[in-house]
Amino acid sequence: MNIRRSAAALAAAAVIGVAATPVARAADPSPSATPSVAVPSGLYGSGDPTYDGVWRQSLALLAQDAVGVRPAGQAVDWLTGQQCANGAFASFRADTATACDAKTMLDTNATSAAVQALAALGGHDAVTGKAVGWLKSVQNKDGGWGFGAGSPSDANSTSIVIGALAAAGEKPAGVKKGGKSPYDALLALALPCDEKDGGAFAYQPDKKGELAANADATAAGVLGALGKGLDARAGEKGSPPKCADANSPGQAAANGAAYLAEALAEDGHLVSALPGAEDQPDFGNTADAVVALAAQGGAERAAKPLKWLEENSAGWARQNGPAAYAQLIFAALATGTEPRDFGGTDLVRQLNATGPAPQAADKNESKQDDAADKGGDGSGMWWVIGALFVGGIGIGFLLSGRKKGRQA
Repeated sequence: MNIRRSAAALAAAAVIGVAATPVARAADPSPSATPSVAVPSGLYGSGDPTYDGVWRQSLALLAQDAVGVRPAGQAVDWLTGQQCANGAFASFRADTATACDAKTMLDTNATSAAVQALAALGGHDAVTGKAVGWLKSVQNKDGGWGFGAGSPSDANSTSIVIGALAAAGEKPAGVKKGGKSPYDALLALALPCDEKDGGAFAYQPDKKGELAANADATAAGVLGALGKGLDARAGEKGSPPKCADANSPGQAAANGAAYLAEALAEDGHLVSALPGAEDQPDFGNTADAVVALAAQGGAERAAKPLKWLEENSAGWARQNGPAAYAQLIFAALATGTEPRDFGGTDLVRQLNATGPAPQAADKNESKQDDAADKGGDGSGMWWVIGALFVGGIGIGFLLSGRKKGRQA
């Protein structure tokens, strides 16, 4: 986590990814051709940042750091400047001169993504410390987190917070509320092996308290159960995972990986859960699954979906911009693949071209002026998410959101 940036969560009352990222992915970018909010000069992407500004910036900076690129100072300053006085981040603040108040929608996903990015860059301990303090203050009694402060725990949000805690040097197992840790919350969302889709994670229980498998939540849950963040690298190679009683986070991660492996076995990609788009590939969720599979059991386990992404994701990434490029970079790095030659695409160059020139970019990268090279901005995706969000539908791993939270 988009984004998080997700498609599966949209259909299950969740919404990238964070991209997710949060990440929910829209098939048609036309609703957002003209942003309704001015895009700040230090922000990556040219689409309306209302619903994903902090998320896409965080993923962009985290991905740049992961490949040895030093982000532009103004890009980092823009991100740190988004923080509220209490340590939280909203999805986007157009006017940072105005203090956050009770109407400011604080966002655990954006806050966690920002922590992961700034912790990786280093030198921002004051910012990340305050953010982690806020996250701890809004932890639910079941040990988990929802998209907004006070909203019910979900697998995506809980997982990305775990990644933030780990990045900031905390031990997630020791961060408890009511005697419950984040891992307790995740285990409660894991489907038993003897049930349909056993091993998967649910986004949240439904109104009847029942769990339904959610591929996006499962990809997030695997990383969360492993205690890893958005840019997780390959774990030790192991035998193909099999579902067994999830009596530990590690087993829950293995169970989730087994579910993802089966879901990807036929076509090499996951499908969108956006209403009316059931047959469309979900590129972002597939990228998240690649990272999860590799982190749980080695790069070879993710070979088929990785190849599918290399062959098919270029157009999607151009359309959706910085968070999409970052997700693909994470997938490449998790599998030991060169992100500068990902199916013939230089993901790093393309990402760099969507915002202020990085300090470590070479002259050719920093002088790119080809509009096609700049790629997309994720705006179509985010307007769909925005409409659903306003309508009360939750947000998935990009962004795993659910409903408006309360100010802490």
